[in-house]
Amino acid sequence: MLHKILKLTVKDVRFPTSLEQHGSDAMHTDPDYSAAYVVLDTDSGAKGFGLTFTLGKGTEIVLCAVKALAGLVIGKSLEEIVSDFRGFYRLLTSDGQMRWLGPEKGVVHLATAAILNAVWDLWARAEGKPLWKLLVDMDPKRLVSCIDFRYITDVLTEEEALDILMKAQQGKQQREDQMLREGYPAYTTSCAWLGYSDQQLKQLCADALKSGWTKFKVKVGADLEDDLRRCRLIRQMIGPTNTLMIDANQKWDVGEAISWVSSLAEFKPLWIEEPTSPDDILGHATISKALAPLGIGVATGEQCHNRVMFKQFLQAEALQFVQIDGCRLGSVNENLAVLLMAHKFQGRKF
Repeated sequence: MLHKILKLTVKDVRFPTSLEQHGSDAMHTDPDYSAAYVVLDTDSGAKGFGLTFTLGKGTEIVLCAVKALAGLVIGKSLEEIVSDFRGFYRLLTSDGQMRWLGPEKGVVHLATAAILNAVWDLWARAEGKPLWKLLVDMDPKRLVSCIDFRYITDVLTEEEALDILMKAQQGKQQREDQMLREGYPAYTTSCAWLGYSDQQLKQLCADALKSGWTKFKVKVGADLEDDLRRCRLIRQMIGPTNTLMIDANQKWDVGEAISWVSSLAEFKPLWIEEPTSPDDILGHATISKALAPLGIGVATGEQCHNRVMFKQFLQAEALQFVQIDGCRLGSVNENLAVLLMAHKFQGRKF
């Protein structure tokens, strides 16, 4: 079946997480975790579901952007889209008028991500596979054909990307078997949101340890003395061998970030996440260089607009941990570009 897309609907879905400080951090003190939720209906009855993440207010603006792009999607078949996925990606991101609102960043790119996520979901459902399996099983040439290499060929060409994937075919089945057997590495932030009391933090941390978690992320950046107390408490709870990370959610200036994180070095954090403005590539590079002797890496990316910014972060050695977000970047298509660049730069990925 061609799975012709007949209708695109988008919903404003919000959860009142701010009521109990779930998701709170140094910059986002009252988040209501929300989504612009896209549904694609086709003539075959198959559906595709996608979303982009928001924090409450403003979700209605993303809905407007999704609706503005809907005309580029409705009437196309899944086969037509995936046979030239790169072309479809460019269609959404390069509309002669809509791209003025970006290009490839901000609300219009969030809307693009939601639509593309729904298309990928539709494709995976049509193939009867979860999305990860669709990607794993895909021929390297076809996988590369989904990527828009515009603006990144100075660091990664299509030929280089294909070579990386071809070489990775060796041992692929063993890696897939290992993932299915052992699971995929993950960390938890759920026990250490900034608005939680110490008692709540202790209880949630104890529960996470019982559940088998070994990597814990703590929100920091509002008050240094508070951060020292909370990091000490978490480190005591998880012990010296489990992994601790800290996340400031863009709170500090560059010099302040270096000073503040240096004060927390005794707790041996693996990384400091988003220490300063997510747009300040050279600032991140300065922080990265200053913290390297302390054994603390820099992680960022969840508010990195597009593959071009990631390219520059990698070129500047401004981060050690690449954090891609398929709801802010242009879905799987752009995630693939960043993953392959990170592989070439030997960046560590979470």
